[in-house]
Amino acid sequence: MSLIATDRRILVVGLGQTGLSCVRYLRAQGCDVVVADSRAAPPGLAELKSNWPEVECHSGPFDPALFRRFNELLVSPGVSLAEPAIQAAAKAGAVLSGDIDLFSKAAQAPIVAITGSNGKSTVTTLVGEMARGAGLRVAVGGNIGVPALDLLDEAVQLYVLELSSFQLETTDVLGARAATILNISDDHMDRYASRMDYFQAKQRIFRGCRVAVVNVDEPLSQPLLRDDMAVRSFAVDRVNPDTFSTRTDEGERWVTWGFDNLIPVRELGVKGDHNIANVMAALALGQAAELPFEAMVEAIKQFRGLPHRCQLVREVCGVNYINDSKGTNVGASVAAINSLADGEHKIVLIAGGDGKGADFSPLAKPVAAHCRALITLGRDADRLMAVLSGQVPVAEKVNAMADAVARAADLAQPGDTVLLSPACASLDMFRNFEDRGEQFARAVEAL
Repeated sequence: MSLIATDRRILVVGLGQTGLSCVRYLRAQGCDVVVADSRAAPPGLAELKSNWPEVECHSGPFDPALFRRFNELLVSPGVSLAEPAIQAAAKAGAVLSGDIDLFSKAAQAPIVAITGSNGKSTVTTLVGEMARGAGLRVAVGGNIGVPALDLLDEAVQLYVLELSSFQLETTDVLGARAATILNISDDHMDRYASRMDYFQAKQRIFRGCRVAVVNVDEPLSQPLLRDDMAVRSFAVDRVNPDTFSTRTDEGERWVTWGFDNLIPVRELGVKGDHNIANVMAALALGQAAELPFEAMVEAIKQFRGLPHRCQLVREVCGVNYINDSKGTNVGASVAAINSLADGEHKIVLIAGGDGKGADFSPLAKPVAAHCRALITLGRDADRLMAVLSGQVPVAEKVNAMADAVARAADLAQPGDTVLLSPACASLDMFRNFEDRGEQFARAVEAL
C-alpha cells in the first residue's frame, strides 16, 4: 500500500464511524489531519481524543474561513456537499473527496460494488457469503457494517461493498471488478434537488467498472456510459443468453442462467419476488467476480436474509407479524407489500416516520389492492394519511409503536399479515431502524 504524500492539508468533515476510519487511515499514512463536525458533541469524539490527541477537532457550526485553509476535504456521507463552508473551500480550489475514494486507490484486491434504493444490504451480504463459500478471504462493508477503509488488508482477495448515493457523490473513479445499481426509487429527496441528481450520484458506481450488472426490469439501472464495460443482466421471466432470470418449467419455478435451470425457487433461503431479484443480482455479480456456480448456489440455499427485512417475528392467533423496519423508503415498502400479498388474506400496514421529502403516491395502488388497514405514526404520519386513507377501509394515526401493534392486532383477521414497513427513516422517533424493528418485535411478543 503506497503512502499518501504528507504535504497535503486534509480536513475530515464529519466524525462518526466514517470520519474516524478516515483519521485512522490518514494518521497511519503520516498525514496532517484536522476534523470538523457541525455537532457540539459528535459521535466518536471521545475515541478521537483518546487515540489521536494530536488531531485538532472543531465542533459546532461550520466556519467557511476554517474550511478554506485546506486543499482537500474528506467529506463524510452524512454531510451534504451543498454546505456553504464546503462550497467556499471548493471555490478556493480544495478537492472534495471521501472515504471510498481513498479506499479505491489503496485496495489491492478486486471490488464488487452494490448500490440501489432497495436490496443493497441483502445483495452485499449474499455476495460475501458466496465468496466465503468459494474459499476466498473476503471483506464486506462500506455502507453496512465496517467502514471501507477499516477493511483494507493485503490478505483480502475480494472486497464486497454496499455504497450509498452519499458515498458515491465524493467518489471519482471506483474501478470495480463488478458493479450494479439494483433499482432506483425516490429516496433522500430532502438532500437532492431532483430525482435526476439522485440518479446521477448512483451512476458514479460504474466509473472504471469492468462488468456492469444491469436490472433489465429497471431502466435506470443501465450505465449511461459503457466505454469498455462488459454487461451481465438479470430480469424476472425474461430467459435470454447471458441473463439470470426466472421461468416455470413443468410446474416448478426456477432461477435460470441463460437457457439452463439453476435452482428451484422453493429451495431459496429467502422468500418474495423482491428477494428472487436480489438472488439473481448476487449471482450475476458473483459470476463477474469469477465465483464458481456450485459455491454460489449453496450459499443461496443457506442464506436466510437480514434482520429487520421482511422478517417473521411470530404468529399470533393465525396472524403473521412481519418486521420490515429496514423498509426506509417508498420503493422498499411497495416491494414488501407486493411480495407478501395473498389474494385471500389482507395486510394491516404500519408505516410512518421521516419521509425525507419523498412522494408517497406509489404506495396507493398496492395499499388499495392488498391492505385491510393502515396505521401511521411519526413525523410524516399525516402526509401518509392524506395520500392513503382513502385506499383502505380503516386508517388511523397513533403516537407509539406499542399502540400501533395493539391496534393492528385488533384489526387483523386470521390469515392476515401485520406488516411494519415504514416507507420512512426512523430517526424522528427511534435511534435507528434496528431500534424501531426491535420495539415492534417487543410489542408483538407482548401480545
